[in-house]
Order: sequence, then C-alpha cells, then structure tokens
Amino acid sequence: MLAVDQGTSGTKALVLCPERGVLGSAEVAVHPRHLAGGLVEVDPAELLASVVDAGRQALARAGEPVVAVGLANQGETVLVWDPATGAPLTDALVWQDRRAETVCADLGEHADTLRELTGLPLDPYFAAPKMAWLRRHQTREGVVTTSDVWLIHQLTGAFVTDAATAGRTGLLDLDRVVWSPEALDIYGLTAEQMPRVVDADTMAGTTTAFGGEIPLTGLLVDQQAALLAQSVTEPGAAKCTYGTGAFLLAQTGPRPRRGTSGLVSCVAWRLGGNTSYCLDGQVYTAASAVRWLTGMGVIGGPQDLDPVGGSVADTGGVTFVPALAGLAAPWWRGDLRGSVTGLGLDTTPGHLVRALCEGIAAQVAEIADAAAADLGAPLTTLRADGGLTRSALLMQAQADLLQLPVEVSALPDVTALGVGAVARLGLDPGLPVARAVPEWKPAAVYTPRISADEAAERRAGFRSAVDALLTRH
Repeated sequence: MLAVDQGTSGTKALVLCPERGVLGSAEVAVHPRHLAGGLVEVDPAELLASVVDAGRQALARAGEPVVAVGLANQGETVLVWDPATGAPLTDALVWQDRRAETVCADLGEHADTLRELTGLPLDPYFAAPKMAWLRRHQTREGVVTTSDVWLIHQLTGAFVTDAATAGRTGLLDLDRVVWSPEALDIYGLTAEQMPRVVDADTMAGTTTAFGGEIPLTGLLVDQQAALLAQSVTEPGAAKCTYGTGAFLLAQTGPRPRRGTSGLVSCVAWRLGGNTSYCLDGQVYTAASAVRWLTGMGVIGGPQDLDPVGGSVADTGGVTFVPALAGLAAPWWRGDLRGSVTGLGLDTTPGHLVRALCEGIAAQVAEIADAAAADLGAPLTTLRADGGLTRSALLMQAQADLLQLPVEVSALPDVTALGVGAVARLGLDPGLPVARAVPEWKPAAVYTPRISADEAAERRAGFRSAVDALLTRH
C-alpha cells in the first residue's frame, strides 16, 4: 500500500507491506501562512504537490509497485474550487484559522440545535463556519469543500469524502451519517453541491499521479486514522496525538455519545457500512506553541525541550495556558488567547519550557477527565503518538497530571499507518479490521511519579489561570 498523510505542516508517505513493514518513506514540507488576527491559510497547489511528491519519493525509495493508495487528510481545512477544471478559486483556510468567528457570532442562537444535530459546537475550528465565511466574503462560484474532496478529485476525478471527515464539518447528521438539510440551511449552504459521503474503505477511483494506474481504496481524517492505528477500537480506550495541536479521541462504539462535558461527539470511521463513534477534544497549540517559543528565541527547537526544561526542578511558579490560537475543549472559547503568569526576575528559559509542557499536559488531562465523565467510567490508560512524544519531559508531565500510565507508540507516522490499514480493507473487504491494523506495541510507558494530591494541586493552578482568562472576557 501507498499510505499518504496530508498534514498541516507537511505530507508523509509510506510504502507499507503487511509482512515486511515500511519499505520506503518520504516527507515533503507544507508552509501555511500565519497572518494577523488568527488567520492561517495555505496555497492548495502546495498541498497537492506535497501529496504527489511525497508519494513518488516513497515509491522510488521502496523500489516496488503498490496495489492501492490510502489518503489521510487534515480535517477542517476548506477551499473553493471549480469542479469543471479542478482549479482552486481561493486559498485553503487551515483548520486553525479563526476568521469565521463572525459567522459563529451571527449564528449563536442556533448553537444548541447544531450541537444536537451534528455533535459539534459552533466554533470556527470546524469546516462549516469557514465554508460560510468563504461564501459570504470571497466567491459564490464553484464548490466549497474540505481539502480532502479537492485532493481526491485532483487524483481520481471523484467527488467524495469519507464519513469521518464529513463529521468534522458541522453539516453531517451524526445519527444518520448523511448531510443534514437543517444544518446546511442554518449556515446558508443549502444550495451547495455536496460530495458523496462514503465509507473509509471505499474504492474511490484510480489515479495515475504516482505512475501507473493505482486504485484509491482508503480515505480517513487524520486523528481518526491515528485512533485506528493504535488499536483504540473498544469503548473506554483513548489516544492523544501530540502534533501541531494535541488531539485526544476516546472510542464510544456503534452509537454516538452526546456528553455534557464540552467534548465533541463525532464519527470515528465507517467501515463496511458499520459506523463507530468517538469523543474528541483538542488543544489547538502543542508543537505550534513549541515553534512559538523557538521563534521567540527561548529554545532552538523541539529537541531542546528536555535539556532546557530539565535544567530546573519545577516551573518556578510559572503557569502557561497554551491557548495561542484560542482555547479549545472543553471550554470552546476561540476568542481567548494564551497566558503566561507567575513570571519573576528569576524566571529562566527552563521554567518557561517546563510550564509549557505542564500546560499542554494539564489541558489534555482536563479533556481526558471530560471523556471519562461522558463515558461514565474512568480511562485506564492513554496511548500517545506524534512528534512531541519524543519529549520525556512532556510525557512524564502527562502521566503525572493524568495519574495514569501513558503508553507512547513504537510506531512512527501512525496516521499514515491507519489510512494504510483502511486502504488494505478497501482492497480486501473480507479482511478483519484487527488483521489490517499493526499490532500495538508501546516504545515506552510513563507512570506517575507524583502523588494524586500534588497532581490535583498543579491542575488546580492551571484551572485558576484558565478561569482568570474566562472572567476577563
């Protein structure tokens, strides 16, 4: 299989063999533009070029042909394009983009209806507000879709999206897994041509973009692909991906679980006509907050987290709320921005680094507690993946504040592995899901080193800092 993960800051491609593992890999950078006012956009042509280039490079390094392609996507990124020519009519608004806050403000009276219909809160993070903003402010021409629909059309000519990606728009009926006429009407998108919603393991078409004619048989949004790759297939288990943001997903099984704790209820995947659901919570800035510290000159890059943060024994009283692109789950206040409090003349770069790691871990712990409350049972462990899991400082902080073991994936690039498994299922519908997914083996397990009382005290300090942000706005 050729498994392609089109992400926020780059596209990874793996050539996968069920018996021999990864035969070839490649990564091509993507360069989103971060503009004033919380705007984040990217050239669609760069997204497509990264997919094609990464796929071709991986195939060249593998030196073997593949029988199918799987494509994972970054979820809530949207653009307008011409369905006749495939040409983009706008830049792509990246999932972090906040310009649709005005749309959400205008539709505030419909927030409860939309959450009940779609499982999603009214927030510019999701695709529908961005789609409505593009229609209001840029163009009424063409079609407005998530980025995966455009990429799939460029590769195969099909006009489809998988059920899990559709579930990230705010336009999908969560129970019926079809487009919701009422949600479309609320957002002013009733007249739009919407892509066909398909299973993740679907023969979407064939592509010659990578040389030869290859079927595209796997489609899945990135975080759900990571959930599948880590074998989180039963209710009660959870994973967190520490990438550009931190994304915790907890499996809920064949029925959606609409909780009251501020988490999103969404489709995990639809395979062979059977839908699984999950609870989802986000920290918008994790690796992007590390990049911010790097840009400020505090550290030289993510490789400095442990040596710099490890140079001090604690945060020195500093508390960091990592809401640099808004405060996500479980509060959903995209209008808020991050805070660093408790600074003193004795504050060092080490204190700031340690405070950032604890801030990310504290918000993930809040999301995990919300998931446990909605599930009606505590989580027993957290599986972790993503680039920031290389930081022992962050992973230990996570185990400490969560008071649970944190199992770090031994498999790099789990999103690509997940969509590779889905592509294999699309090619062989009779294959059991458990056989398509790589065996779960943690590379490291972090267990709590502090008492429950100390963890509660640290988390109370973090919540106080969040409360201060909430009360000022």
